[in-house]
Amino acid sequence: MALYKQHRQRRKPMAEINVVPYIDVMLVLLIIFMITAPMLTQGVQVDLPSADANPVEAPENLEPLVISVDSEGSYYASVGDNQDQSIGAQELVARVSAVLRRNPQTPVMVKGDSSASYGQVVGAMALLQKAGVPNVGLITQRPETETQ
Repeated sequence: MALYKQHRQRRKPMAEINVVPYIDVMLVLLIIFMITAPMLTQGVQVDLPSADANPVEAPENLEPLVISVDSEGSYYASVGDNQDQSIGAQELVARVSAVLRRNPQTPVMVKGDSSASYGQVVGAMALLQKAGVPNVGLITQRPETETQ
């Protein structure tokens, strides 16, 4: 009987988990994510206001430069001649750069049509960033209050 007890004690299962392989796998995954995460980040940098939907206050003597995007994705600038005619991307960058060279404090606002896609409005903001605009404001319309 003593021989049977001794044999049974040697085959007792181990209750500890060997975590070393799991740590190795986690470190490899961490390194992979640290390398690939900066490559995946794309977007337009926008300084968001810290307050809820307060009106943007522009300097009193400066009229804001308004860039409009219609439902077809055409751009319009509120500067220069023929403000009712659409302009191309390169002309938009050139006009905005010229305005900012003349007065770097000019506020720049983007007015997107409600049926314009998100990509079209972001494309306009990317062109403004290319032109050297540090901050962009978005023009919205106040929602109409329902009267009962």
